[in-house]
Amino acid sequence: MSTNNKRLVRRPLAAALFVALVAPGLAMAETAKEKALEARVAELERQVQALLEAQQTTQTQIAEVKAAQPAPLPAGKQPIQRTTINTAANAGTAFSYGGFIKMDAMVTDTSDGRIADGSSGRLFYVPSTIPVGGAGADGGDPYTDFHAQFSRFWLSADHATDSGDKFKAYVEMDFFGGGSNALAGNEVATNTYAVTLRQAYVSWNNWLAGQTWSNFQDVAALPDAVDFVGVTDGTVFVRQSQVRYTKGPWSVALENPNTTVQAYAPYAAAAGARTTTGDNSIPDLTARYNIKGDWGHFSIAGLLRRFQSGNNSDTGGAVSLSGKFNLGASDDIRWMANAGAGIGRYMAFGLGSDVVQTNAGGDIEALDGYGGFVAWRHVFSPKLRGNLMYSAAHFDNDPSLVGWGVTERSQSFHANLIYSPLPKLDIGAEIGWGQRSLEDDREGDLKRFQTHVKYSF
Repeated sequence: MSTNNKRLVRRPLAAALFVALVAPGLAMAETAKEKALEARVAELERQVQALLEAQQTTQTQIAEVKAAQPAPLPAGKQPIQRTTINTAANAGTAFSYGGFIKMDAMVTDTSDGRIADGSSGRLFYVPSTIPVGGAGADGGDPYTDFHAQFSRFWLSADHATDSGDKFKAYVEMDFFGGGSNALAGNEVATNTYAVTLRQAYVSWNNWLAGQTWSNFQDVAALPDAVDFVGVTDGTVFVRQSQVRYTKGPWSVALENPNTTVQAYAPYAAAAGARTTTGDNSIPDLTARYNIKGDWGHFSIAGLLRRFQSGNNSDTGGAVSLSGKFNLGASDDIRWMANAGAGIGRYMAFGLGSDVVQTNAGGDIEALDGYGGFVAWRHVFSPKLRGNLMYSAAHFDNDPSLVGWGVTERSQSFHANLIYSPLPKLDIGAEIGWGQRSLEDDREGDLKRFQTHVKYSF
C-alpha cells in the first residue's frame, strides 16, 4: 500500500477517534451550561416575583395612608397634625384649638359709692352695678383693679363623612367664675379662679345643639372695645342652651327660657326685690335673617317669649336690628337697635326685668324696653386703630306698681386706641363714662380708664 493510501485511511480513523473522545465532553459541557442558565432564569423569576409582591404591598400601604388622611378642612381651619390624635374620634377628624391671654387694668371713679368688691362691675362695664345714692352721696377716691379672668381657650373637632355630612364639636372656656377653695376667687393670696363654661355645642350640617350665643344676638356687630363689651347698655348679649336650624341666611332656634320678675311695690321709695324663676314651660323662640356683602352686613332678628311665675303668665316679644357698614378701607360703622315687651334679660345684662308684678296676687305683665348703640371704627395704620362708641337703654316702669327705686335708663360713652406692635398682640387704652338713672331721677355716674394687653393664639 502506497504511502498516500495509508494517509487517506488514517485521517478518517483519526477523525472518528476524535469525535468519539471529544463528543461526550461537549455534550456534558452543553448540559452544565443549560443547567446554569436554567438556574439563573429561575433566580431572576424569583426576584421579579418578589419585586411585584413588594410593589403591591407598597401600593396597599399608600392606599391605607391616604384613607387615613383627614378630610379637607373648611377655609381658615388648620389641623394640629395630619393624622388623628384621639383614637376615640372618627377617622379623619381634625382638631384645632385657640384662644387668648388678656390682662385688664383699670381705675374707676363712681359718684355715689363704690361698686362692691368682687362683683362683675369691678371687672367690666355693667350698668346695673353703678351705685345710685341720695343727695350728697360721695363715691370717695378712685379705686384700681387688675385681673386676667377673661383669658380664654377653645377646642374644636371637625369631621366630614364620605357622603358629605359635616360635624363639629366646640367647647370654649374662660376664668370669669368663682374660686374652688378658701383662698380662691379673692385678691388676698392666689387670685385663683375656676374655669367657666362659655360655649359647648355640636353641629351637624344645618343643625346645632348646645350652649352658644343666642340666635337673637348679632355677635358680628359688636365693636372693637378694650372693655369686655363696651356698649353694654343697648346690646343684646346672651349665651344659653338651644337647638338651632340654619338654612342660608335664615336661622330659627328654641332657647332656654328664664324669667326675671320685678316685685310689686307701689310707690315705694326703694325698688322691690327682683327674682328669677325657671317656671317656664315653653322655650323662647328666636329667628334671624342676615344679608352680607362687600359693604358689610345687615341683620334682623325676632324674639317670642312665654313668661311664667308660679301660676301667673304673660307673653312678650322683641325685635333687634343690627349691622356693620364699611366706609372705605379704613372706617366702618357698627350699630344695633332693640325694642320689645319682655326684652329684659336679653339686653344690657338684665338691666331691666322681663316682667313686673301688677298686684299683690302676683299677676305679671311684660315690661317694655328699648335700647341700642352706634360705634365708629377708624384704622390709622396697619398697627393702630381707634373706636368711638355710644350706647343707651330705657325701660318703661310704672312707679305705681314697682316703686320709684327701679332703673329707668342708662347710657355710656367709650373711646379707645388699640396698638398692635406684632401680629395677634394688642395693647389698648380706653376711657369710659356711664350713668344709671332711677325713676325718681336720681343718678349715679361712673368714670373709668382701662388698659389691656391681649395676645391671641
